[in-house]
Amino acid sequence: MPTGANKKKKYTYVWVSAIILLFGIFAVYEITKRVKGGDVVDKDRMSSMSKTAEVGFILNNGQKRSVPPFAFINQDSTLVTNQDYLGKVYIAEFFFTTCPTICPIMTKNLVELQNTFEDQEDFGVVSFTINPRYDTPSVLKNYANKYGIVDKDWNLLTGDQAKIYALAQEGFYILANEVEDAPGGFEHSGMFALIDKNGYIRSRKDEYGNPLIYYRGTITEEQGANAEGEEQQITMLKEDIKKLLEE
Repeated sequence: MPTGANKKKKYTYVWVSAIILLFGIFAVYEITKRVKGGDVVDKDRMSSMSKTAEVGFILNNGQKRSVPPFAFINQDSTLVTNQDYLGKVYIAEFFFTTCPTICPIMTKNLVELQNTFEDQEDFGVVSFTINPRYDTPSVLKNYANKYGIVDKDWNLLTGDQAKIYALAQEGFYILANEVEDAPGGFEHSGMFALIDKNGYIRSRKDEYGNPLIYYRGTITEEQGANAEGEEQQITMLKEDIKKLLEE
């Protein structure tokens, strides 16, 4: 016959076991709920990947690709060159102020980046117009005011069209063409280039180990994805900018 002390121990074990069982049931319920909602499969995995993703270099014949030299006039009629961006992490894009399609979304995304890193002295943006005949410094200034472009290191640049197109096509390998039948009369890429403090073009790698090269700038974080199922990459870009700023 068990003694009083043994009975007490037995009841204690029963209560402990019951508590552990209840906690386990609750934990399984929460995990199941999150799996059904896609949280574990998507959000947790994406969070884990983003924290460890490498922001590598873009290689061309074994050499790190860097931004070619450029020199153009900004919205304040000041000469700006690639040398002015050394020591800064920055985004480069090609756009035009009368663009009726993707440019307003791209600018909205860049303003989001501007506001995210507003306290970072070593972050900037450079926007090259592909319609310099119309996009004079005063037009670019009005565009900057319209969209809330206030960062002193965000330059909207204009100049010789042939040089701008050469920079886009031969320097960045980004589409930029004057096409009569295209919306607004110009055809261009909606991608952003990420450049590090030493002037090298940088990018994280995809699941196969290949660099993305450029980041999709035509979908906002709020949209999440476009009609074709392409996902926004602004969240990813924010993470990678932060990594380069800390290098």
